[in-house]
Amino acid sequence: MASGPDGRSVACTSSTKLPPPVEDKMLWRTDILVLFVGLAISAGNAENLKKFPVLMPHVKPERAETYFCTPIRIDPSQEYYITAFQPNATMDTAHHMLLYGCETPGSKEEVWNCGEMALAQPGIASAPVCKTGSQVIYAWALDAPKLLLPEGVAFKVGGKSSIQYIVLQVHYASVEKFKDGSTDDSGVFLYYTENPQPKSAGVLLMGTGGRINPNSVEYMETACTINENKVIHPFAFRTHTHALGRVVSGYKVSRQGYTDRWQLIGKMDPQLPQMFYPVAEDMVIRKGDTVAARCTMESKRDRITRIGSVNGDEMCNFYIMYWTMSPEALELKYCFSLGPPLYRWQHQFNMLPLDASTLPADSPRPRHHHRHF
Repeated sequence: MASGPDGRSVACTSSTKLPPPVEDKMLWRTDILVLFVGLAISAGNAENLKKFPVLMPHVKPERAETYFCTPIRIDPSQEYYITAFQPNATMDTAHHMLLYGCETPGSKEEVWNCGEMALAQPGIASAPVCKTGSQVIYAWALDAPKLLLPEGVAFKVGGKSSIQYIVLQVHYASVEKFKDGSTDDSGVFLYYTENPQPKSAGVLLMGTGGRINPNSVEYMETACTINENKVIHPFAFRTHTHALGRVVSGYKVSRQGYTDRWQLIGKMDPQLPQMFYPVAEDMVIRKGDTVAARCTMESKRDRITRIGSVNGDEMCNFYIMYWTMSPEALELKYCFSLGPPLYRWQHQFNMLPLDASTLPADSPRPRHHHRHF
């Protein structure tokens, strides 16, 4: 467990050492992996953690911009509590990975196409990521390191929870690496315990539709009001764009009389490793509060760039990872707007933050730029 400079518990990254637990066994059943109890070992904090691999089964993508999904079925008789995620991937192979919690998966195949239909690999079925109950629980890109949740915080899966399956989605932007016959087992190792944890983890994924005009700077914005009687505590955030993203920022917005009070959740250059970073300050979000996010995009292209799933398109995403003392996380899993030109913050708020598109002078900068205008 790590603490920030002010002593707050924060999400940990590569500097945090996870214990070396024994991996659980996997068993095939109707072409879906089933999670079974394995051997536990004692960690430094006396927490019994176990490790389970959620990996691509040595796939060979043949088309650039392929999205593959593979499912894990979780033992429905037992609830498990995921407390850490360790990626098994490099940006040379995978553009990004997402872990979804599903009530039911999009397919019962071992692997299926789960991106744009036009880019589907022949001979492999196509389906959505989840058939029902979709929610993101982890995301990775740009060689982000492992993530350890704060003490007492966990994603509850299996048993009577709403997550009965975990589906791994991997986006292969390039397939050059596989032309020699190589296969891929990118994925994530889950660290978990069977011991109930007092705080329920959740992720709210924010994003936009819309377009970016040629040779322009565009603000892609979204906002949603929390309408549930739950108190959530954001502890980490993550940003994601493709090449045109310059700054992604997220806020809690509270209405005080006729004034909007903006409180920064987090802000980052999306060309840095796209990991979960600690929030800017402790805060609570309650019913009636609004969460808002902006992606500042800069295009030097001579064409319109639209939101889409392939690398030549764009994405605007801001993830809020939070905990709550409620038994279940928010029912609200996604907050998306139509984006520019149909939606802008100014349509909803009477005061806007002046620094939403700027980074502090001492902010880290990418070592290598992967920007292609």
